[in-house]
Amino acid sequence: MSLIAEFSVKSDDLALNHALTDAPHMVVEIEQVVATMEDRVMPYFWVSGGDHTEFEAAFENDETVTNVASIDEVDGAKLYRAEWTQNVESIVYAYVELGATILQAIGRDKNWELRMRFDDQESLSQFQTYCEENEISFELNRIQDQEQPMASAQYDLTTKQRETLVTALEDGYYEVPQTVSMSELAEQMGVSQQALSKRFHAAHKNLITSTLTFTHPDDE
Repeated sequence: MSLIAEFSVKSDDLALNHALTDAPHMVVEIEQVVATMEDRVMPYFWVSGGDHTEFEAAFENDETVTNVASIDEVDGAKLYRAEWTQNVESIVYAYVELGATILQAIGRDKNWELRMRFDDQESLSQFQTYCEENEISFELNRIQDQEQPMASAQYDLTTKQRETLVTALEDGYYEVPQTVSMSELAEQMGVSQQALSKRFHAAHKNLITSTLTFTHPDDE
């Protein structure tokens, strides 16, 4: 059974340490990581949170990236393409070798928060062992068994929670003005309005937590 694991990693054990140190107010979110035929790893990442000039200047002294290019800019956030250099800790290549997938990676203020999918417990254990043997500091924050369909599992939703959100969206509950009320949705789904309200609350909390944070507030 595949697993989704969340890690905290120091930036000096991963990448962009110089840039994140020089511009601690900036937030880096990796959108996609591509392994090329030449065994190079090419990340695409969004940067937001302040003055890009300072961050871009830090690229010149950051030995973990090369061939950095600005691709797009939307609402003050910039999309960059780069190549990891040989100075990047081999954690990047380790996950490629193990066939793991980075679902989300956010860097800020000398730290990276990673959400990764592994094929099974053995792959996760191999990744942890590799990091320990290579003295790569990391903290495993959470492990989630993927017992649900990908979309539900990735966003930490139960099947009923996902069904509720999708039905509400399709029927116009989130429209302004609403084209269906909560009581009408509850009747349609065969539950009480109170039960539906609780399901909405739980689904919204899980969705926000899984997309905007890495650990549940209750865990802190």
